[in-house]
Amino acid sequence: MIPRYSRPEMVSIWEPQTRFKIWFEIEAHAADALAELGVIPKDAARTIWAKAKDAVFNVERIDEIERETKHDVIAFLTHLAEIVGPEARFVHQGMTSSDVLDTCLNVQLARAADILIADVDKVLAALKTRAFEHKMTPTIGRSHGIHAEPVTFGLKLAYAYAEFTRAKERLIAARKEIATCAISGAVGTFAQIDPRVEAHVAKAMGLTVEPISTQVIPRDRHAMFFATLGVVASSVERLATEIRHMQRTEVLEAEEFFSEGQKGSSAMPHKRNPVLTENLTGLARIVRSAVTPALENVVLWHERDISHSSVERMIGPDATVTLDFALNRLAGVVEKLLVYPANMQKNLDRLGGLVHSQRLLIALTQKGASREDAYKLVQRNAMPVWRGEGDFQSLLKKDADVKKYLSDKEIEEQFDLAYHFKHVDTIFKRVFGAS
Repeated sequence: MIPRYSRPEMVSIWEPQTRFKIWFEIEAHAADALAELGVIPKDAARTIWAKAKDAVFNVERIDEIERETKHDVIAFLTHLAEIVGPEARFVHQGMTSSDVLDTCLNVQLARAADILIADVDKVLAALKTRAFEHKMTPTIGRSHGIHAEPVTFGLKLAYAYAEFTRAKERLIAARKEIATCAISGAVGTFAQIDPRVEAHVAKAMGLTVEPISTQVIPRDRHAMFFATLGVVASSVERLATEIRHMQRTEVLEAEEFFSEGQKGSSAMPHKRNPVLTENLTGLARIVRSAVTPALENVVLWHERDISHSSVERMIGPDATVTLDFALNRLAGVVEKLLVYPANMQKNLDRLGGLVHSQRLLIALTQKGASREDAYKLVQRNAMPVWRGEGDFQSLLKKDADVKKYLSDKEIEEQFDLAYHFKHVDTIFKRVFGAS
């Protein structure tokens, strides 16, 4: 997590002051529940809130205490006692450190998910606007990087829209799975604390009760969360890579916006490089790098160990902050993307009509040719055009074997570009709805 690729709202979730604020709220809500159950005095619970609710926790002081205690939660509780006074003896009764740490982490991840879901909404809005703008803009579809059949640029963007719709659904599911609370004591048995305390804290913190915990919340939940971030990052990279390919000099069907005064190269003044989408490719790798450690964190010894702790201290901030930045950058790229329909048409025409080869194949079979013979007839006329030796339609009209099945007019009919776009409306309705 470095400032260059960070946005303030997401960064603030992971700041020490935020973390200690959440720790306090967990402890204070637990004290409220304990007071209602008669375990601690109600006045003590009220004092805990009154003394520390608006406190600015001294991070340096907590770090100083931790250097001696070698325990972060004890360091915080010691500092809290300095603020609250004698009533602090009623804080953390029956609880274990993981009750605070795990519940806090899940609050942070849920808040991060809310930001990421809003980020995806920005990407979706940009994609929808540009998709309708270029709904019927012809361009070439490619498979293996090779010209295949015509599509529209709007369809390319609609494909991305559908993909990020799924990304949003996955993030919503991941948020639901991660948003649990455990206040169950040393090994999860509630031996020293009533389950009603957990229920109270969960509700107060906007979480649900973890059905069964050990000393920790099960890490398969976190694995699913970070795996989801990895999938979303891959969707970012897929669209970024498509744009990078489209910006190649030999293609130049679209390119990133190039602002006044921007420089593409320190050596070559003519350069306009796809730096933003290349950056997105790299950021996606960082987000995905969190997935394997998160999966490995699922395996802990017995009721717990802390092998997961150091991992989560890094991947929690790094993965969420990086993906937040990447999604916002992607939304901006799409919004400002420069699109060149004339170049798309030029590339579409580059192979002299070969993109209509399947239509010819089907037309021949419908007129009685076997599929094998039809394929050979189309291919033998296509290969010279591939080598730059003529025009596909003209060669077909001169082929006596083709003319046994198709007239000149019937051959010409197979080269109608609009034929390929007759179901664009249907696809758009599937992706964007009837509106």
